[in-house]
Amino acid sequence: MSAFDEENETGQMLRRRLGLNRRQFLAATTGVTAVTALSATGLFSSAAHASLGEGDEMKGDQYALIPAAKRGIILYTVRDVISRNPLADPSLPAGFRRTFEELGKIGYSQVEFAGYSQHANAEGGANLESVAGARLLRGWLDDNGLRAQGNHGFIPGSWPLSQADIDRFKLHLEIANILGMEHVGTGNDPTGSAYKADWDVAADKWHQLGALAKDAGLKLYTHNHDVAYSFLLDSGPLDAQGRPTRSSGIRRLEYFLQITDPQLVHLEMDIFWAYVAQHRYKTFTAPDGSTQTGIFNPLRVVQGADARFPLFHAKDGKYDPATSQGYDMTAFGLGDIDYDGFFSEGPKRGRYNPMFENDNAPGGTANPGQSLEHARISYANMSALRNKVPLTVTASSRCVGTSVYVAVTAVNDGDVPVTVTLSTPYGSKTVADVAPGKQAYQSFSARAGQIGAGKVTVTGTATIGGKQVTTSYDATYTAISCG
Repeated sequence: MSAFDEENETGQMLRRRLGLNRRQFLAATTGVTAVTALSATGLFSSAAHASLGEGDEMKGDQYALIPAAKRGIILYTVRDVISRNPLADPSLPAGFRRTFEELGKIGYSQVEFAGYSQHANAEGGANLESVAGARLLRGWLDDNGLRAQGNHGFIPGSWPLSQADIDRFKLHLEIANILGMEHVGTGNDPTGSAYKADWDVAADKWHQLGALAKDAGLKLYTHNHDVAYSFLLDSGPLDAQGRPTRSSGIRRLEYFLQITDPQLVHLEMDIFWAYVAQHRYKTFTAPDGSTQTGIFNPLRVVQGADARFPLFHAKDGKYDPATSQGYDMTAFGLGDIDYDGFFSEGPKRGRYNPMFENDNAPGGTANPGQSLEHARISYANMSALRNKVPLTVTASSRCVGTSVYVAVTAVNDGDVPVTVTLSTPYGSKTVADVAPGKQAYQSFSARAGQIGAGKVTVTGTATIGGKQVTTSYDATYTAISCG
């Protein structure tokens, strides 16, 4: 065997070990110097990321809802750090390289790009949207144990696609492969239109782009804001432009999901904006002119199409019904969106890639460290998520004649049977195999005519994701006198 053949065979073995296709491997290396290039660029240091299967990723944190190797952040959250002038205050991190260093120290394993621009004075210059720029970025990622998982990048505006747009899109695919991505996408909705015909056109366009991405060994994904989950205008009387004015009740992006090829088009759900849609878009005008109510459930969309959602924006919000959005953005884990429930019941554990995002993380000149502090808080809270049994628990005190009773109810909000134990100061009861949507109930006699305020504990045990999970909930009841 010649030296060339031996080195080529070694490269092929390494490619298989790293889980890269040929196109991705060649993008990350050059010809027969593959092994040398891999060592020099630090790719061996990230081989653990590239070769991990679902089982490997979850070792050591098997009860974490988001395995360590899947904890990510979209760089838009720390865009102030990336765009900062490093000469203005050398004590502050600035540019891609320093940002990666900070995120690696925090513990993140993955990043999602939001473009390839930084401050002109940062190492590498202002624009890294090139093959050379991608190789520079890849080296910095590897140095800090980070893997690029996606990008909110270039989606052609033309249709039919112009040759210039096709060429630029292919450049972005090449960049993605150099960076080691599995996915490429956008931060926008497929179309901003409310009309079915425009979503049909968007589907045609995304099928062509998805085919180009698939040929490059990548998966193409779109993104959502709240309006993408508003109701599609697809029926009823036509307006002066010949467009429908009423809805059958299907939402825009749900329709897009139905009409696109699952092999070519994928989605990144921005969970915050999905819950904003739940708050904002509750009614529609049906074909017969009646007003109908439909409450959007983001979790149900994912459960019905698990494999279509390889990425999520894990963006949290405090519930505030007085605002038009219904939620105010905050760091992950500091809001009211039920991420325990979402990731317990939604996509298969280890398959999805949650990217922390907070549009409002940058603190400006008043607090230049705020976005990285949000990144630290959010990483800790992502790490702390654990499987839970979803129950809605209530307790109340009431009089039956002159005797006090404490009533406890636990509703199974999940999709699997649950064994429920209701525990009070006045006794306990276990109800086995409470079906999804059903409840366990018991009224306990206090054997007294008066009691003070107190607390009950309800424990649910179920098999979730092949593992037995137990979760406890507390509920309070008020003082009461039945004399």
